[in-house]
Amino acid sequence: MGSVLGTLVVMTLVLNFRKPEKEPAHRVARHYNIIDPQLRREMSVLLGPAIVAGNRIQVLQNGDEIFPAMLEAIRGAQRTITFETYIYWSGEVGEQFAQALIERARSGVCVHVMLDWVGCDKISNALLERMKSGGVQVERYHRVRWYTLGRLNNRTHRKVLVIDGVLGFTGGVGIADQWSGHAQDPAHWRDMHFRVTGPVVAQMQAAFLDNWIKTTGHVLHGADYFPDIEPCGTQDIQMFISSPEGGSDSMRLMYLTAITAAERRIDMEAAYFVPDPLMIRELIGARRRGVRIRILVPGSHIDSKVVGIASKHEWGLLLGNGVQIFVYRPTMLHCKLLIFDEYMTSVGSTNFDMRSFELNDEASLNVYDAGFAQQLTQIFERDLAASKPYTLEHWERRGWRERFEEFVLNPVRSQL
Repeated sequence: MGSVLGTLVVMTLVLNFRKPEKEPAHRVARHYNIIDPQLRREMSVLLGPAIVAGNRIQVLQNGDEIFPAMLEAIRGAQRTITFETYIYWSGEVGEQFAQALIERARSGVCVHVMLDWVGCDKISNALLERMKSGGVQVERYHRVRWYTLGRLNNRTHRKVLVIDGVLGFTGGVGIADQWSGHAQDPAHWRDMHFRVTGPVVAQMQAAFLDNWIKTTGHVLHGADYFPDIEPCGTQDIQMFISSPEGGSDSMRLMYLTAITAAERRIDMEAAYFVPDPLMIRELIGARRRGVRIRILVPGSHIDSKVVGIASKHEWGLLLGNGVQIFVYRPTMLHCKLLIFDEYMTSVGSTNFDMRSFELNDEASLNVYDAGFAQQLTQIFERDLAASKPYTLEHWERRGWRERFEEFVLNPVRSQL
């Protein structure tokens, strides 16, 4: 019996050690810059859904701003709530959301919740059962069954909440107590989320439905989910999604296209920064044509020490070519933010690592608006002020233990 169980475990690990069929080698020739209309045309047609006009996006920083805004929206729902998240854990925050969702379901609102089976491992069965008995339709993404063993490593990392088909939220925040507060100490994480209104919310709804349909086979449609949405702002936005089943390379290609088009500066906040050789090559290529690149990553408070170790393996190449890397000091930095030439921004669930590009289901908003980019640049500068530079000299002085750990983890960097 033991040998059979051991064989099953080994087979499951082998099935889930996913590598791309061939190493990514996409070459994106540079034909335009970030503000060129051609970039927007190709982002809309070649890579993702159409960029839609007439939207308004609001930055919410840390739990003290994020959770009250999301809970207010849930409590105000009249017809439908669709909610997909990677992390939903038991605790004070999880209890607040459960109560709000249950109250709306009992009031006749159709409430649909998609939870990742792995990411939500810290939610209690009692809380799940309360939500279900309260009328909330809860589904688990890729929960363990014999016929799903080969997909355990494919997680939904998306964070999408849509209210009545007209109000959306997305970003990096999970439903857990770590995100509460205002990033005031290592027990309270630094993160951003975004409140969105306007026609692009329909794309956010479609992003939720992507995995709801895969999991349940049920198509949620009609005016309660896809109402007519009038323009309400001035920002042009698209909701960009990717998944291994639907073409995981789309997110990587989108980033590559923007990096190649950048002329002046790229600013990045990356909770998990494990770039593949192709991304490293293109970042270095951007530096060599004069683009200033600043990358802000977690410091000693990173929640995954393994990712922190693996991340540094290729830093020498970047630092040696003039890429600036900074480590955030106060607490865990969980933001996912890219700003290109203070015009195009990409925010959402996607990390700058191979797991996000190849294994996870991800969702990010691309915003084409100089005012919004400038607002996020100011936020980036404030986060930078709470960080310290990590130089080539620091990297070269790494101890033997750190180098050995990087060497051991390098073969599995794509799985971290």
